[in-house]
Amino acid sequence: MRREPTARQLRLATELRRLREAAGFTSRQAAALLGVSPAQITHIESALAGVSEQRLRRLASHYACTDEKFVDALVAMATDRTRGWWEEYRGLLPTSFLDLAELEHHATFQRSVAILYVPGLFQTEDYARAVFSSRLPELTREELELRVHHRLMRQSRATFPHTVVIHEVALRIRAGDRVTTRSQLKWLLELSEADRITLRVVPLDLDSFADAASTMSYVGGLMPKLDTVVRDAPHGSLLLDSEAQLHSYRTCFRRVEAVSLEPDRSREFIHQLTKEL
Repeated sequence: MRREPTARQLRLATELRRLREAAGFTSRQAAALLGVSPAQITHIESALAGVSEQRLRRLASHYACTDEKFVDALVAMATDRTRGWWEEYRGLLPTSFLDLAELEHHATFQRSVAILYVPGLFQTEDYARAVFSSRLPELTREELELRVHHRLMRQSRATFPHTVVIHEVALRIRAGDRVTTRSQLKWLLELSEADRITLRVVPLDLDSFADAASTMSYVGGLMPKLDTVVRDAPHGSLLLDSEAQLHSYRTCFRRVEAVSLEPDRSREFIHQLTKEL
């Protein structure tokens, strides 16, 4: 039995429960199909216990799930035995930090909207330290450095295509002093030249537009059904994955992206802000 399932294990459990409920089966009926106790199904659907490939495919067959690619993706999640670099931080950082790193490790792409701060994957070390230093309750020196180091580790391993839309407010708010902010803007300009990164800016003088008032990240999974939305919450990241939520945030991102400046104009915009500093 697992004591602390990861977000990826919980997602697999959730998808299996959704399949069962869509098929109209109770936990007891599902257990009878596998010849196990109802408690075993409950444990699998709460991520307290794993499930073998054979049992997963049998359940999918009984649930009349004909989407072979989806089933294959669930099998990949169920049989993954990766012990990621983030496990070094277990017991040292909140679980949400580890879940986010694990999610990014398996990401196929990411789309982000940032309102108050530059996104974590694009922050300089000094900028990240300034952001974490502003948190309440105040972090100890050790906790602060652990968070900064974890963020830099995430950055070094992020190789997926990433489209990020940053509101002008996030570019102007100074996390730290003028030097820190100027260095951060220069780093954004450098990152924007990478092939896998598309950087866009939403200017303040945009009329009648409030959709950019919500910070979020949309993380691609093995297929659209397994995408995840990441929202900031008071005590860590909040992961959303229902079909309705995914559709809503896909629409939101498209609307924000549509009114943002083109990449070339965005770089010019950031370059001008850098000169002002």
